[in-house]
Amino acid sequence: MSTSPAPSSPAPNKPLRASAKPLPRDQHDVVVIGAGFGGLATALRLAEQGVDVALCENLKYPGGCASTFERQGARFEAGATLFSGFAPGQPFAQWIERHKMDVQIDWIDPIVEMRAPGLHLDVPRQRQTLIDRFCEMPGAPQQALRAFFDHQRRVADALWELFADPALLPPFKMGAFFEHVRRSPRYLPLLSLVGRPLGKVLERHGLTDFEPLRIYLDALCQITVQASAAQAEAPFALAATDYFFRGTGHVRGGIGQLATAMVKAIKDCGGHVYMPNRVRGMKRTAEGWALDTRRGPIKARKVVANLLPQDLRALLQTHSEERFAALDKLSERVEGGWGAAMLYLTIAPSAHAPDAACHLEMVIDPKAPFIEGNHLFCSVSGAHEERTDQGMRTATVSTHVPIQKLYAMDDDAQSQYIDRIHQSMRQGLQAMAPEWITGHIQSEMTASPRTFARFTRRHLGCVGGIPRQYGLAHYRQLTPFEPANGVFMVGDSVFPGQSTLATAIGGIKVADTIAKSL
Repeated sequence: MSTSPAPSSPAPNKPLRASAKPLPRDQHDVVVIGAGFGGLATALRLAEQGVDVALCENLKYPGGCASTFERQGARFEAGATLFSGFAPGQPFAQWIERHKMDVQIDWIDPIVEMRAPGLHLDVPRQRQTLIDRFCEMPGAPQQALRAFFDHQRRVADALWELFADPALLPPFKMGAFFEHVRRSPRYLPLLSLVGRPLGKVLERHGLTDFEPLRIYLDALCQITVQASAAQAEAPFALAATDYFFRGTGHVRGGIGQLATAMVKAIKDCGGHVYMPNRVRGMKRTAEGWALDTRRGPIKARKVVANLLPQDLRALLQTHSEERFAALDKLSERVEGGWGAAMLYLTIAPSAHAPDAACHLEMVIDPKAPFIEGNHLFCSVSGAHEERTDQGMRTATVSTHVPIQKLYAMDDDAQSQYIDRIHQSMRQGLQAMAPEWITGHIQSEMTASPRTFARFTRRHLGCVGGIPRQYGLAHYRQLTPFEPANGVFMVGDSVFPGQSTLATAIGGIKVADTIAKSL
């Protein structure tokens, strides 16, 4: 990710310059480490309830891996993606309305353009229209398709309703328990799917050989549950198949607009936000925890870490007498996941380019794994967003990189490997999106997992959380994760998992748990 590192901290025993950031208060009820959307949601929910909360972020802007950064006079999305949670009643929509946030959502249509050899599928805002488009394709098994999507809808309805009302997620009160009992017939379609891959569901419906659907599901699962359709845990994958239709839109100006608005709301509710302010370590005290931060010590009764488990473990390293078995096991699962290779482009599009923001998902070879430049997600800003001084558009292009494969190489081999991926990405863009790319690119910056690790301090540059490959392990930790007494985790590596919406809902649940205990 191409950002500038945070300025270095002042030398020890020297007074701060008058222009330096003010020192944080030395005592809070709760300190949240990391201003990704899990941390932002936690801090905002606590502040809304009157809890004395402070949010510390290593970077000088909020959002974490889902942020908007500026470099060379242009503003880019750190990761190429769409964002959900903006439908009426969903968390981001509620916050935008409640706090009168200066955030505008563009409800673009098509939401995504899916491109592969022999396939150009505009994904519309209407779910039924997408089903009809699949059924109209040559050789489409229409009855099987409609049966599959009917099954998928029933599963998605059951799971997405939980996201609409976080009170129904564990831990829940007795009233929510009775509500689950009332809803129990809706959960029946889930029972036969737990621990099974989506590939088996497709096989049951006779759709394994219908390539357009397979390409679509493989690509969608790779960016949502971080696994192929053949390997993805079926309930998660079937719910993710509805991702584009559940409050998903384009944030005008970049997702950083929402992150910045949430910071303002936290402050308006009485919370404190310290950026940049890296937390360097933490120790247990009789009253809670003492944090060593770049801008001074802070004490807190509770701590929330919007971090990877490895990064939290590093902060707790002085507690060598304790055994954080669950944290260490979670770290192993994260390292079995992904990093990202990125291209950040400024584009002078042709006069025929649409003014609306555009999101392209491209597959170069459908028979090869959807990683390492063979599968690309590209987000192009809208003409009205003014992302550059020269009025050009910006594009963020990403592809998955297997973390274990990358770091099994020496430094020279890693560099050559990433260079090959970047070259594959350029070739794929030329083949699949020539109207945006050929003759229109004005500048390019590249990034790799090592870039993400350097600027976000995210261990190894891991992104996307834990791949939701089929198995029962995903259901073993469904309550707020507290690896040490008074220390909670939020983010994409703990329940409920990936996406800005999921991490925000996790933050809401943790905040409610903490507020109740305080």
